[in-house]
Amino acid sequence: MPRAPRLPALPALPALPARPRTSSFATSTFQLERVTLRANSAEIRRYADRCAKQDLLLSFDPVHEDEKESNPMSDTVKFVLDEERMPKAWYNIAADLPQPTPPPLHPGTHQPLGPADLEPLFPMALIEQEVSTERWIEIPRPVRDIYRQWRPSPLFRARRLEQALGTPARIYYKYEGVSPAGSHKPNTAVPQAFYNKEAGIKRLATETGAGQWGSSLAFAGALFGIQVTVFQVRVSYDQKPYRRALMEAYGAKCIASPSTTTESGRAILEQNPNHTGSLGIAISEAVEVAAKDPATKYALGSVLNHVLLHQTIVGQEAMLQLEQAGDYPDVIVGCTGGGSNFGGIAFPFIGEQLRGKKKVRVVAVEPAACPSLTRGKYAYDFGDTAHLSPLVKMHTLGSTFTPPGFHAGGLRYHGMAPLVSHLKELGLIEAVAYPQTTVFEAGLTFARAEGILPAPEANHAVKGAIDEALRCKEEGTSKVILFNLCGHGHFDMAAYSEFAAGRLNDASYAEGELAMALAGLPSMA
Repeated sequence: MPRAPRLPALPALPALPARPRTSSFATSTFQLERVTLRANSAEIRRYADRCAKQDLLLSFDPVHEDEKESNPMSDTVKFVLDEERMPKAWYNIAADLPQPTPPPLHPGTHQPLGPADLEPLFPMALIEQEVSTERWIEIPRPVRDIYRQWRPSPLFRARRLEQALGTPARIYYKYEGVSPAGSHKPNTAVPQAFYNKEAGIKRLATETGAGQWGSSLAFAGALFGIQVTVFQVRVSYDQKPYRRALMEAYGAKCIASPSTTTESGRAILEQNPNHTGSLGIAISEAVEVAAKDPATKYALGSVLNHVLLHQTIVGQEAMLQLEQAGDYPDVIVGCTGGGSNFGGIAFPFIGEQLRGKKKVRVVAVEPAACPSLTRGKYAYDFGDTAHLSPLVKMHTLGSTFTPPGFHAGGLRYHGMAPLVSHLKELGLIEAVAYPQTTVFEAGLTFARAEGILPAPEANHAVKGAIDEALRCKEEGTSKVILFNLCGHGHFDMAAYSEFAAGRLNDASYAEGELAMALAGLPSMA
């Protein structure tokens, strides 16, 4: 290949220190130190144009240093970890709690559960994680290898949102929408499929609301050769056909719940043939299928300890990325339905606080139409409508409560994770609830500033973060706000279209129905 022609010397360029040759290319490569260039800027630009025409690299910064300082958009926006820095263990907050969570109870005897009671539903490895008090639980190498397809996920500084709000707050968001399924759910779907595969399980049954969990388990099942059956809440099954298509693309079978497939589903349909479904009903159907077949186990996408454990990789990565940014959160915000996404972002930071490090304010944001933390009762309750699951102590609206059919289907669960509920009782977190239309407004504000369209569930965290940032504006304080953007809204365009057309309403529930559901809580006398 002929050598590039020699270029004329750069006129009036300040002297640079000699640099050793580091590489040899067929074409000449020029590497210049960054310097403040003022008088010779015109000559530099002309020289750069000539270099570009000959496919040469001229490394210089055409923006003066003082101009960079006045331009906040020139600062780092995305913080990315190398794969080698991805956490190698999940964090178990049970090790640092000042008081242990109340134990789960057998649904028949109301006595504390033993491992044998859970074996019909889960492999022993997950049962051990469910009851463990070890602080760190190693992530198996095969799971880490799969995680590397999308992890570590990026942390963004929401500079354009800050500018749009006119807030002095520094807003960061961890973006989990980069996963194959588009949400945080594969963080637990992959290890659950792995442990079931190790145990020789051929089939998994599960429930899903909006479909993030169902599509994530379908993805994980395909990786490990496990057949997955998903009972999807009827209202979401109808609202989100493309989530169903994604599950089927991964090889899963998707059934609208309540269904005629199970006894529990048929019982619900006998009472109401047009029932819109709930996560509690879908759980009943999946548990029933698993309990009747020794080769089938049940997989849950939220609520239980081992599920929240797997999600802590999110907060651990965020902590390392905030170190890169030279920041630490004052406020952490997460949406809550069953609690896994919230626990994933918040637990590692709460754990640091419990071990004597910086205190953080942690805000759980839930839908006003399904307000388990803000309106529910802290009591033992069943995790499903048919009362097949263990009794756990949690904030609950009652296992028979059916939330209205709002679009954040992943948050339509009557109860909250026992660990999250316990933290609320200990005063370590607080909770707020927002109606549907306000969170969609917040989601569009975010999308128009940052370019990412959030899932309806994630909009709750966006709304919480925006409110915190506006509070900083009112108070004149510059706090660091971290939230988890747990998924994208590419499968939720119908909801956004309805909102744009003014057809999206704030779903509400009947107070009488809530009172009846709470009155039906099991007696623990």
